[in-house]
Amino acid sequence: MRTTCLINNYNYAQYVSEAIESALNQSVSFDEIIVVDDASTDDSRTVLQQGFSNHPAVKLLLKAKNGGQLSCFNEGFLMAAGDLIFFLDADDTYKPNYLEEALKIYQTNSQCDFLFCSHEKIGSKREIFHTYREDRALGRSTLLTLYAYEWIGDVTSTLSMTRDTLSQILPFNELETWRVRADSCLVFGASIVGSRKFYLAQPLVNYRIHSKNNYHDRQKTSSVKRNLSHYDFCMARAQFFTLLEKKMNYDRDRLSRLAHLEFISKKNPYREELLSYIRLVLGLKISFFFKVKMILVMLKHFFI
Repeated sequence: MRTTCLINNYNYAQYVSEAIESALNQSVSFDEIIVVDDASTDDSRTVLQQGFSNHPAVKLLLKAKNGGQLSCFNEGFLMAAGDLIFFLDADDTYKPNYLEEALKIYQTNSQCDFLFCSHEKIGSKREIFHTYREDRALGRSTLLTLYAYEWIGDVTSTLSMTRDTLSQILPFNELETWRVRADSCLVFGASIVGSRKFYLAQPLVNYRIHSKNNYHDRQKTSSVKRNLSHYDFCMARAQFFTLLEKKMNYDRDRLSRLAHLEFISKKNPYREELLSYIRLVLGLKISFFFKVKMILVMLKHFFI
């Protein structure tokens, strides 16, 4: 399997070289590293051109106009030749064994379409963040995402997916809405198109906390502004879901009858996941008899 590391950069001249070096210094090498600069106004272009323009493994795309993170994903993906696409924000870094450990999951699980891992926060805040307690095969999550808006993933730099999965999401051209929340397009989109997700519990990514990133901005923003931002995000999410459902030609009525089968695609589901699917089924516009039948199938899978 050919691998592509896609790095997006905007005004991170002080960090971008470290990000690229972390991709270059993997214990198993990436086949290509694509760096998309989103028309930075700092010294990023000088840093990139002087440091990497002649590197055989690095391809530079220096955009003439700023378009936001999603535009970088769109244009970088069009350049990518990899069967597996790995994402890295320019202010984050990979640990040296990240790709090696990720490839073990993809190579031993032929059904893996989308993988994310734990991360370690560095910079102004230090801690290790785990979504789950152990490695997990999370199965499909289309219905849980469409009906319950479940976000099954992590920050951009922990994400990777197959080319086939990503080609069903990108290019996505509603760019302005998703300038700084493009990771949600990847996480939600992968679920909606039916990818089978896996989780790697090792913290193999360093996620940098600093004054310019979204984490820091959310901490200092007033509650009123956060609520307005959340409203805008929910509206954008609804639009994104509608467009992607149309692209996939889904019939929600027929799709809803598959909730129990989606649940049993999960290996060793948690109690919280069982309860989420039971709530989903109880809210569906189907007969009470069929709801009971679906819930019994899920209970059997959970307890046996």
